[in-house]
Amino acid sequence: MVLGSISTYLRWGLTLVIPFSELKLGDSATISRCDVKAGSVIQRLMTLGLTPGTPLSVTRVAPLGDPIEIAVRDFKLSLRRQEAAGIWVEKPSN
Repeated sequence: MVLGSISTYLRWGLTLVIPFSELKLGDSATISRCDVKAGSVIQRLMTLGLTPGTPLSVTRVAPLGDPIEIAVRDFKLSLRRQEAAGIWVEKPSN
């Protein structure tokens, strides 16, 4: 259930489930779900290891905010926010 705009957070227990596109530099999160309906790009990202339950962290952000570099598994991956539109992550609430 998504309420309102993309900036609306869903609160599940002690974590926030947010769209990947809302992560900032230095944020750490765990992939919650991948919306395969978003297209073949999501399927390709899943074959690269971005699967539910996988932790990641944002290590770099380009000056204009896109693309971003994430550390996932044992490698770093740069991707555009639009390419990861179907990925939702759990971010520990502070």
